[in-house]
Amino acid sequence: MPREIRLFQVDAFTTRRFTGNPAGVVLDADGLSDAEMQALARELNNGDTAFVLRPDATDHDVRVRFFTPRKEAGFVGHATLALHAVLRALDLPPATRQKQSTGIVQVAVEPGASGSIAITQPPAALRADIDAALLDEALQALGLSRADLAADRTPMIAGAGSTRLLLPVRDGAVLAGLRPDLRKLAALSPAIGAAGFFIFTQRPAIPGCDTEARMFCPALGIDEDPVSGNAHGMLGAYLLQQYALPATGEVVRFRGAQGHHMDRPGRIDIALQLHDGTLRSVQIGGQAIVVFETRIELD
Repeated sequence: MPREIRLFQVDAFTTRRFTGNPAGVVLDADGLSDAEMQALARELNNGDTAFVLRPDATDHDVRVRFFTPRKEAGFVGHATLALHAVLRALDLPPATRQKQSTGIVQVAVEPGASGSIAITQPPAALRADIDAALLDEALQALGLSRADLAADRTPMIAGAGSTRLLLPVRDGAVLAGLRPDLRKLAALSPAIGAAGFFIFTQRPAIPGCDTEARMFCPALGIDEDPVSGNAHGMLGAYLLQQYALPATGEVVRFRGAQGHHMDRPGRIDIALQLHDGTLRSVQIGGQAIVVFETRIELD
């Protein structure tokens, strides 16, 4: 018998349709096979699609699997915002505890179509032991030189299951001038140990923001990601570790800009929760808007 799949397209980290980061959301996905989820994600051709599943234990309210057009991902920030925007739009009960293959995160949703959605998760692991020759290859593949890097910052790899190479550059002009060789970057990913390349600056060309960034993940089937919540969460841990944020009080905040180089501008609000000067958790916040809903029949 044919099965009807309910599917939504959502733009995350924005309040305007056709900007921010698009994501697919598939409700009631428990009856789908891995191959069907992958086929749907490939057909939608967003950066990521979230498949919403029933909980399988009492410690969470919703279970999610994420697929890029090429493979399954452990956790995706913008697709998480997208699925909770859908739940809110449908007046479904809030699902504050979300489980995925990387563990459980807390999600807080403000009421109203323009209310913020915030994800709280543990801070990302950071490491600076990057092979110098591979780093030079990555810079060359991005169209960068060592002179383009911020002199007082150290490139690092962040994350565990979903890793990113964090590259600090001088200013927004360097970001605008990036000319990545996507084939070379995809080939470098397994060697350097990072599934994506997140290039950022604390001297943004965008007013009203503290950072500006671009991200390339060709190894995941995403040439350039418009707006990455997960990478900005990693960036928060990085900036704190590099003494690049004022670690006073129990909460440190900054706002990031991304996506404008793709005509899909978005904004991300990061809040770092500290205790006795130690980073305890990272909150990734933003808005999201449902673009459309459709239904697909599967044989």
